[in-house]
Amino acid sequence: MFHINPMSILLSLPGIFIGFAFHEFAHAFAADRLGDSTPRSQGRLTLDPLPHIDIMGLILIIIAGFGWAKPVQVNPRNFKNPKRDDIIVSLAGPMINFAIALLFVVLLKLLVITGVFYFINTTITSGIEALIYQTVWINLILFVFNLLPIYPLDGYHVLSHFVPYSNREKLYRLRYFSRFILLIILITPVASYVILPVVSSLYDGLFTLLKL
Repeated sequence: MFHINPMSILLSLPGIFIGFAFHEFAHAFAADRLGDSTPRSQGRLTLDPLPHIDIMGLILIIIAGFGWAKPVQVNPRNFKNPKRDDIIVSLAGPMINFAIALLFVVLLKLLVITGVFYFINTTITSGIEALIYQTVWINLILFVFNLLPIYPLDGYHVLSHFVPYSNREKLYRLRYFSRFILLIILITPVASYVILPVVSSLYDGLFTLLKL
């Protein structure tokens, strides 16, 4: 599953930095608006990618196709409605990634229908298209991957609020195996059978929706 293609890496970096920065900013912004100033005090209420980068997560998304940014820390005690607000904050990151993917598909559609590409060198046109395709793909990966119900991903935080109280202890115990589970996903074909088909369907669906 691990592969290194220098050109692919260069084309994917803008999408990765955009995806990571907006994902974590969305968490921070939602928490801040809902009453928790923790992300603001830690300098996470920014679109600058650097405060959000987790080196291991960055390396893995480059070479393995899946990765993560540095999680934004929040304190649910500061929320007026802890359960509802924590769910909103958790979903804010993945949803902004989906919105970015849709936005770049719309951008490509606008470039096509306005005829901009007719006035640009073919090599540059191909480069722009490749950047857009990569950005859409990466942000859809971040959208789907972060919704997995595995700690510390966003899907886990959402799921934890819906698990019956009597079973929460079992869910919390699974956290000890989360790194092992994520490692299996990253180094085995599991992602090819579970995650990539979902990402591919969304990817094809967005471009089909706008007839591209």
